[in-house]
Amino acid sequence: MPNYTFTVNGKTVTVDAPADLPMLWALRDKLGVRGPKYGCGINVCKACTSHLDGEAFNPCVTPVSDCSGKEVTTIEGLADGDDLHPVQEAWLEQDVAQCGYCQPGQIMAAVALLKKTKNPTDAEIDAIQNVCRCGTYFRIREAIKSAAAKM
Repeated sequence: MPNYTFTVNGKTVTVDAPADLPMLWALRDKLGVRGPKYGCGINVCKACTSHLDGEAFNPCVTPVSDCSGKEVTTIEGLADGDDLHPVQEAWLEQDVAQCGYCQPGQIMAAVALLKKTKNPTDAEIDAIQNVCRCGTYFRIREAIKSAAAKM
């Protein structure tokens, strides 16, 4: 099998994997990075949302070969040591999580939105396609607005 080298949360890593292995499985099974969750495997639920070179992407449908030489950031790499990212802080302040399964992907999608749009409208926030089975969309919206005000 070929080797693929890329950066995960600031650390250069190399994995031995088939070219078509979804990045989600390279992260979870080969590297032990468990933040991105497996939900559907077909880019619908977006529980695995992470960042590839600073842009939101879904590793469940992205082959590891497409990530070679690139920078992958997962929820584990979002905080700066013990200092949470403003979106993570807002999630806690707004008590967003219920079951919590989708939250890493939700947070990473929110961070990507706020990189592009400093003060998003309700419609722009609602356009995030990450699924929350617990239905905390109102609190997600409030957390994103709170984080935007702090950033």
